[in-house]
Amino acid sequence: MMRRISWLVFVGFAAALASGYAAEPGGQSKDDVARYVPIIRESIYRDYQGMFREKGGAFVAPFLTPGSKQYGDILWDWDSWLSNVALRQIMLERGTAEERTKALAYEQGCVLNFLNYGGMDGWIPILLKRNSPDRKTLKADVAIYDTNMHKPCLAQHAAFLVQLNQGDAEWLRERFFFLQAFVDKYRHHQRHAPTGLYFWNNDEAIGVDNDPATFMRPAKSSGSIYLNCLMYKELKALVYLARCLKQEEIAVLYQRDADELKAAIQRHCWDERDGFFYSVDLNLLPYDGHPFSADRKLPLHAGNPREYDCLIQRLDVWSGFLALWAGIATPEQAQRIVQQHYRDTRRFNAPYGVRTLSPLEKMYNVRASGNPSLWTGPIWGVSNYLVWRGLVDYGFESDARELAERTVRLLGRDFERFGALHEYYLPESGEPVLNRGFQNWNFLVLNMAAWLEGKPVVREF
Repeated sequence: MMRRISWLVFVGFAAALASGYAAEPGGQSKDDVARYVPIIRESIYRDYQGMFREKGGAFVAPFLTPGSKQYGDILWDWDSWLSNVALRQIMLERGTAEERTKALAYEQGCVLNFLNYGGMDGWIPILLKRNSPDRKTLKADVAIYDTNMHKPCLAQHAAFLVQLNQGDAEWLRERFFFLQAFVDKYRHHQRHAPTGLYFWNNDEAIGVDNDPATFMRPAKSSGSIYLNCLMYKELKALVYLARCLKQEEIAVLYQRDADELKAAIQRHCWDERDGFFYSVDLNLLPYDGHPFSADRKLPLHAGNPREYDCLIQRLDVWSGFLALWAGIATPEQAQRIVQQHYRDTRRFNAPYGVRTLSPLEKMYNVRASGNPSLWTGPIWGVSNYLVWRGLVDYGFESDARELAERTVRLLGRDFERFGALHEYYLPESGEPVLNRGFQNWNFLVLNMAAWLEGKPVVREF
């Protein structure tokens, strides 16, 4: 009797797999993906032009905005960059030659509007509003060496657009100095010399607002893995742009900087014990190496002062996966990261994607919050996408497929039920939390859907 029951269970399970109805977390099935993709495409094709904004006021060029009333007429740094990647997928799938030409002005305008606020000191604001004052006035109200500026994705945004146009970077030539000055400001003023890692000036507008590795911590103390992965790709983008502009001598210098940063991330952020990349704490008391104090007394600990320049922060934050997205992890490291961290359902692997913070962390919290935006557990479209991209690049196809399908279900359900997307979602139920109408990088689900179907996929630089 027991053998017969076991056989029936096996047959039933096999039949379910064969028919495409294998159970998925969250009560979904494989067939939901095929059903949701057309809903997603129809909705995004209908709504995407809501990102377009015309020039005027502080904007010398048209640009892209994240969408929704909350971000209705604002140019944001990494938002416009990743929204642009999604927009190019839309253009690839259904754009006419005329529509692609029209879109290019808005895309390049995102970069040019920010570079219009550039200068010799390298400072560029995080965001621009139509009524933003001129650079001199705006800068007068900002402590530019103590607060954060535009995240290091501006060269990446420019490089993405230059790649799309077969290496034509002439539209950047007259502003390329400002782009270099921008990166050099990070190099000279937000780079920790002992480790070679970059740090946030404070926790203001870092993009992943309340990442506990940075949030409400001492100024200039956070050697964020998220920031350093962005910075590595930014340096690589400058190398590419310099070469497109036939400035090879400059390209060589930024390539050296990129190589040094990659080595620093490997040395200080990789944790061999856990098999993951972490942010580091730079807030250590200084030691000048002198054996005596000013009064010629032997200082405390002089016999064996610390020989390390940072402390690793073993916090289960999703941004450790960015080492795959940035191409920093070795294949062996990537294997450990995926096997020990991505696939762990107690930590990052949730029914609707990648938790931004593991529930095993005491800081885990999914209560609605808009100031700061919540990155202590909820699912975000952008984190799902960036982790997915890393999985694809390192050849973890089944894991990438799982994450792409879960993202399609998450956002397809949102369009189906509410006719719009939201800013972030609950990991277990996929329920939206707040900010209905948020478009932005959520549209990157199109890129993931195209990959699932074996179609051409636009990717960032």
